[in-house]
Amino acid sequence: MKISLITVVYNGETFLQECFNSVQAQTYPNVEYLVIDGGSKDKTHGIIARNQAHINYFVSEKDHGLYDAINKGIAKSTGDIIGILNADDMFSSPDVLTAVAKTFQSQPEIDGLYGDLNYIHPASGKIVRKWKSRNTTFKDLGQGWMPAHPTLYIKKALFEKHGGYALDLGTTADYDLMLRLLYTHQIKTAYLPMLMVNMRVGGVSNKSVYSRWLAMVNDYKSLRRNKLPYPFWVLLKKKLSKLKQF
Repeated sequence: MKISLITVVYNGETFLQECFNSVQAQTYPNVEYLVIDGGSKDKTHGIIARNQAHINYFVSEKDHGLYDAINKGIAKSTGDIIGILNADDMFSSPDVLTAVAKTFQSQPEIDGLYGDLNYIHPASGKIVRKWKSRNTTFKDLGQGWMPAHPTLYIKKALFEKHGGYALDLGTTADYDLMLRLLYTHQIKTAYLPMLMVNMRVGGVSNKSVYSRWLAMVNDYKSLRRNKLPYPFWVLLKKKLSKLKQF
């Protein structure tokens, strides 16, 4: 079973090597690693060049944002399973992808899986928030629940059947994809009970009050698009559910 892992980067010189180190440390042998760069102007290209031996596909060109770049990576991937590791993030241990592959192999009926995630401070590395997931069904998404997107691994056939990330929803494209797959199409998923990713806080959707407001507006649009009943209340429950992660 081949796992295609996609890293999207733009001016990511600060943390990119740590991301690469965590990928190179993985014990699972059958990994296709794709790096999609948005035309970085800093030292990103030099870091990529030094790690080229561990990269199966690389392109650097202007794009229409993070999710356009991820869609490019999905289109070029040749693996059975697709996962994403952001340039600021790291795998929590060398055995994450081995655990992913074993779960798919032991449960061939599933279309995807997800696990646990820690948010860490970008400078100190201190854990500031823990996202512990659980076994769930599509009904839980109607109650505001969602898996941690950086821990999500999906069969490529599902992207080919149901489409990639929507480019008209800004930073909510990941939530929209999960609603589309897990709620609207009710794909079969499994919970992998392990810490999979350490994610640095301070993403694009949290840069300012306006960006947070826009993300909430797009969340609501996505809920409407995927025809969840009572979208306002689902959105409220989604926001409130995060409080217990601190």
